[in-house]
This record gives sequence, structure tokens and C-alpha cells, in this order.
Amino acid sequence: MIKVELLSHSSADPIELTSHAALACYQSIPPQMGKKIDIENRLFNTGHHTTLQHNFFTFNIEGISVGDITTGMHLAHPFYNSDQRSGRYCAKMFLEPDFDKIEEYIKTFWPDVENSTRSEVMTYIKNSVQIYHDNIKQASEITKKFIKEERPFVSDKAVELNGPKIAQEQMRVFIPIIFPTGFDFTINITVLAAIYQSAWTPAMKYVTEKMAELVMKQFPDLEFIFDEDKRKNHEWAFDILNNNTIKNEPALELISVQNEDNFIKPLNKDMHPVDLLHFLPKMMDNSIGEIETKVEMSIATMGQDQRHRTIRRGKPAFTGNFYLPSIPEECGLEEEAKKVLADWKNLKNKIPKTLHMIIAPYGAMVSYTKKGSFNAIAHEQGKRLCFCAQEEIYHLGRLLRLSIQDFNSKSSLLNIFEPPCYRDGICAEGARYCGRDLKERNPDNFFPKRKI
Repeated sequence: MIKVELLSHSSADPIELTSHAALACYQSIPPQMGKKIDIENRLFNTGHHTTLQHNFFTFNIEGISVGDITTGMHLAHPFYNSDQRSGRYCAKMFLEPDFDKIEEYIKTFWPDVENSTRSEVMTYIKNSVQIYHDNIKQASEITKKFIKEERPFVSDKAVELNGPKIAQEQMRVFIPIIFPTGFDFTINITVLAAIYQSAWTPAMKYVTEKMAELVMKQFPDLEFIFDEDKRKNHEWAFDILNNNTIKNEPALELISVQNEDNFIKPLNKDMHPVDLLHFLPKMMDNSIGEIETKVEMSIATMGQDQRHRTIRRGKPAFTGNFYLPSIPEECGLEEEAKKVLADWKNLKNKIPKTLHMIIAPYGAMVSYTKKGSFNAIAHEQGKRLCFCAQEEIYHLGRLLRLSIQDFNSKSSLLNIFEPPCYRDGICAEGARYCGRDLKERNPDNFFPKRKI
């Protein structure tokens, strides 16, 4: 079951540090550290919460489903730092599944699901995993072939090392996102209070309760922050639209571009290795200009997209479509994709909506609106147009670049849709150099469709 551990916290007592911050606002000399005021009534209940945000807590959360992170812990707010187990690098996640643990997860958080229905859910999960197991070896060989085609300077060692990893990343589209994972999660007190009160899935409610308990055990004086009666007694899940298409590319629609005339071109040295764009006064006008898009991508890539927390996102919905990338497509698995999608949809009216949401296959596609300042998008695309990025999220960056190009072929905004290697011919990944031709400077060739 899910294990929640408090790894570290700010060294100061939260009440003392909060009191110091509050008193510093009203005294002409620095207050004495250790002096305490009535935090609950003078600050917390009155909504003066910035004073509470000087303490941070880092949790390790193990055994939570991928789905309860993407649709829960990472979904709605940007006020956290998080590092999650990789779906590319951790082969055991899918090669050695613990079906008993997955079934126990369902029993624990959805105890009202009848045995026969739970058995039907587990059959769907096992059948989906079997597609992965039956084809992962072939997929790895196909991946190695694609790597050599797309990356002429790649070493044989890199081909052998990365072939199985990239194959796993694409073949997971068949696997439900209920699979267990782990992550480190750092937040401050007010964020913990907010997610404790607003949690909308059973697992999210459990995890936030355990986090609050660990903090109160360490600091009992904070008990007033975590009021059980104020927790939302509701569950929420993505809507599902009525599409039913197997798609081989994500989709992007450019909605608007604002304040392009004020755009300031970023410099490489201001973006890598430390991104200064949100910190330099000369770049502040780029925080006013913004780009708005409507996107459709797999829920696997939505998890990648959430890593960019300076981008604002609207409420997502499942579109009803399924993303089948190049490797499983080359394996001839379109019919299998259709069956997984149909089997998942057929469970919709038999189980709670939150359970149905987190047994979606990784390939289930979601849609939402995105808005980002020029600075935020420059940071995002500098990472995502790199060949080391997952192919689907690369394609979303490529589609946005092409959309800006169609909108204005001479747009200066095209400067933010460039990985570091496009600007100076030097790979920023060091030992992880992808093997592509870095001498290529024609933008039409530098941003091709990728298979891997």
C-alpha cells in the first residue's frame, strides 16, 4: 500500500519562524527569534498566509499510482517541487508487475466495488500488460533501427542502451496508469493545508492525510491547520468525450498570441545551464506577452507537460482517442490499441469515476488549454525540442513552432522554439548527446517528425 515518509523539513520550528516573519513586518528592528505569537487567530484564520510559507517539508511517497499523481498530486497547482520515478528508465515497473498489489490498491480505495466487477477490471489490466510483454522485444529491435536512422552519429553503445528504454516509453501506451510508482514531493505548510482540504480522489485524500499527520507529529502546535471538518467531501474525475480514433500524432491549435511587438529575444547564456528569464529585469516584458493553445496528447505526455509549472493549464478531459506512437505502430498493434481503448471505456459505468480515471491506459488522450508567457514557453521549448525529450512532447513543441511560423513566417517568436544545440551547434546534454547531426542549420530539417 502507499507509504508516506517525511524526509526533511526546514530546521526552524514553524511557529517560531512564522512568528518572526509576521513580527518583522511591523517592527522597526528585527524581532527576536523564538518569540511566538497567536498564529492561529492572528494569521491563519485571517488569511495572512505568506508568513507560513517559510517552512518546507519533503515527503517520499511510495506505492501511489501514476494516475493519482498525474490526475491528483500534480494536477491543479504549481506550488511544489517533485521528482517522479521514470517510465523510461525503470523497466521493472512494467516487466515485473505485482497484480496482487494493484488489486489491493483497488480494494483499499474503492471497497464498494463488487468482487466480480473488480475481477473484470483486473482482467482488463492483465490483458493490457500482456500486449506490452508480447511485443516489447520486437519493439526494442525496431527502436534500435529507428535510432540509427534518425541519429547518424549515435554510438553503438548508446543504441543498445537506449533502444529498450525508448521502446518501453512508447509501448507503455497500452498499460493502465494505476501502476504503482514513487516520488519526492516538497511543499510548504499552506500548500499542504490546501491539498489536504481539496483532495478529490481516494488515494489523494489518504496521502494528504498521512502527510498532515507526519507534520503534526513533528510539530503538534500546527494541529489547528488541519481541520478534518473542512476537508471536501467530494470526488472529481476527468470528463470523457465521445471520440474514438487511434491517432499517431498529438494535436495543437494556436488560439492567440499577445504582445508580440514587445518580445525580447533570449540569449543562450541567459537560459542554460541556469534559466534566468524569470529573474532578469531586461526580460520582464516577456512575462506580459503570452501564447495560448489548445492541445491533445496522451495522458503519459500530460505527466511530462506538468513538469513546466510556469505554464498555466485549463481543466483537462479525456477526448476518447488513443495515441499510438511510431514503435507500436510499426509492430502492427493498431487493433490491440482499439481493443484496449474499448475495454477501458466499457468499464466506465460499472465502477466509480475516480477508479475509471486511473485505470485509463497511458495512451488515452486528454485535451486542455494552455497559456504561457514568452519566458515560460522559451524555457519549456528549450527542453522539449531537444531530441532527448520524449517524442510526443517534442512533437507538441514542433507543432507550436509550425503554428507560429504559419501565423507569421517572420515572427521573432521563432527564437524561443530552439534547443541550445540549434543556436550554437553544441549539445547541452553532454554524455547524453543524442547522435543527431548538429551541423544542420536548415530549420525545416532541424525540426523533423521523429519516430523515437
